[in-house]
Amino acid sequence: MVRAKSWTLKKHFEGSPTHSDFELKTVELPSLKNGEVLLEALFLTVDPYMRVASKKLKEGDVMMGQQVARVVESKNSAFPAGALVVAFSGWSTHSISDGKDLEKLPTEWPDTIPVSLALGTVGMTGLTAYFGLLDICGVKGGETVMVNAAAGAVGSVVGQIAKLKGCKVVGAAGSDEKVAYLKKLGYDVAFNYKTVESLEETLKKASPDGYDCYFDNVGGEFSNIVIPQMKKFGRVAICGAISTYNSTRPLPPGPPPENIIYQELRMEGFIVTRWQGEVRQKALKDLLQWVMETEITSRQRGKQRERRKQAPC
Repeated sequence: MVRAKSWTLKKHFEGSPTHSDFELKTVELPSLKNGEVLLEALFLTVDPYMRVASKKLKEGDVMMGQQVARVVESKNSAFPAGALVVAFSGWSTHSISDGKDLEKLPTEWPDTIPVSLALGTVGMTGLTAYFGLLDICGVKGGETVMVNAAAGAVGSVVGQIAKLKGCKVVGAAGSDEKVAYLKKLGYDVAFNYKTVESLEETLKKASPDGYDCYFDNVGGEFSNIVIPQMKKFGRVAICGAISTYNSTRPLPPGPPPENIIYQELRMEGFIVTRWQGEVRQKALKDLLQWVMETEITSRQRGKQRERRKQAPC
């Protein structure tokens, strides 16, 4: 018998999550049935979307999330022992799967790239950046892109793809260290939104003619200041609203309707699971190729290479 440790949602969050909202439980997993595999987690994800999506969980459920896992025992010929997969097994050290929810790492994945990136730049966060920028915003060379939470797992990839496509990129982050990181990534303009005297004036100075695409990870008052500076027929990809997730107060009103109407803006929210099949596989290949060619870099890359053989906690 294998004993699995799982972090469960003890009680739903009120405001910012705390340790007391979670409970670590240990359970014995049953023997495998035909068609099943036993997985051991190598890397787990902790993502902002969980703050909202966890509302769908029942108290006592295992926290959701992806993981890179190794098949340690198999009764499914499609996933032999030793295979590495991406699974939606949540915050658990071990789990059993029938294989239907598993995705093998691409066969061309090189040993020089840590497998943990299958949860990041070459996984869900990278795909979110890819489709949000290229499909929702539909950016073209020469356009100006605004990204907030620009040093995050999604935002940092958005900016780099935008630069690959020939765009001018303006990014906002919450510390001077993050701003320095954005400049290393090639952002044309990067600023600390917490220390500027006026966000409105900073945005105007960064792009006096306005913005063609706004990739929004933050929402709230930040977006209310950006949207009036959008160009005619501008596009807004609404990826997240992290400024509001932990708020216990009424949310601020949205942007002035006249800006959206008379600038003829298009605003669209999206979830990355919309894109499946061949288009998703092409995106993963593009992202992996860009990482291999160092066209896209990841701040986690060096650290993860060192941690690759560590056992899960």
